[in-house]
Amino acid sequence: MRNFYAIYRKEMGHYFVSPIAYVFIGIFLFLSAYFFNFFLTVVSQQAMQMELQGMQFGMPQQVDVPSEVMRAFFGLLSTLILFFTPILTMGIFAEERKRGTMELLMTSPISEVQIVLGKFFASLTLYAIMLLPTASYLALVFLRSEPTPPWRMLLAGYAGIMLLGGSLLALGEFISSLTENQLIAAVLTFAAFLFVWVLDLGRNASSGVGSVLQYLSVIRHYDDFTKGIVDTSSLIYYTSFIVFFVFLTVRSIDSMRWRRA
Repeated sequence: MRNFYAIYRKEMGHYFVSPIAYVFIGIFLFLSAYFFNFFLTVVSQQAMQMELQGMQFGMPQQVDVPSEVMRAFFGLLSTLILFFTPILTMGIFAEERKRGTMELLMTSPISEVQIVLGKFFASLTLYAIMLLPTASYLALVFLRSEPTPPWRMLLAGYAGIMLLGGSLLALGEFISSLTENQLIAAVLTFAAFLFVWVLDLGRNASSGVGSVLQYLSVIRHYDDFTKGIVDTSSLIYYTSFIVFFVFLTVRSIDSMRWRRA
């Protein structure tokens, strides 16, 4: 545990010792705040128009503004992390190899599992810090709504975005362990993200293949969380995804140690 914490603390210090993390988080929060305000304005205007039209025809229509805004916003977050997480993961191992500090890790008494998990949880912590301020946007809408929507929808949505982000971070960490070029790591990671993202498009294929592709798509499982649904199959999928790519990263680092032996 001490070795794990040492790697974790080292990575967190590396993130915040330079302005990169602050700029990274600042750009993400600016974009998320801008689009949240846009979604809130559009949905509110649509709700008012539908209510006025309903009153004219004697059939008022109710629009669940908080739920509509929340689903649109969580959809935006999933799109943003598609572009932001490759930047977050590209240097996890690639930079270590480029600077030559990977040899120090390889000759240290720290195990491969501790190295991989320390770096993974550090990136996951930065990811959570990045997301945390966005919860205030939706919390404000929930508190101002009458009646107040169920909080489980908000909690389920953030559970989904954390699991989705954790899955992409695990995949990105594995790809970063394969190269010492950060740009190549970022491009390959984005391509891999895009591949697992668009698998859901194959749902219109033949019944058997379509079902498999739909299940393997990371975004298909995420949709359930945005509706406030926590499905056991989605929890198993994301957990398996994370464990699988963490395992591959450990094997990649292990092979690197054997090559240097």
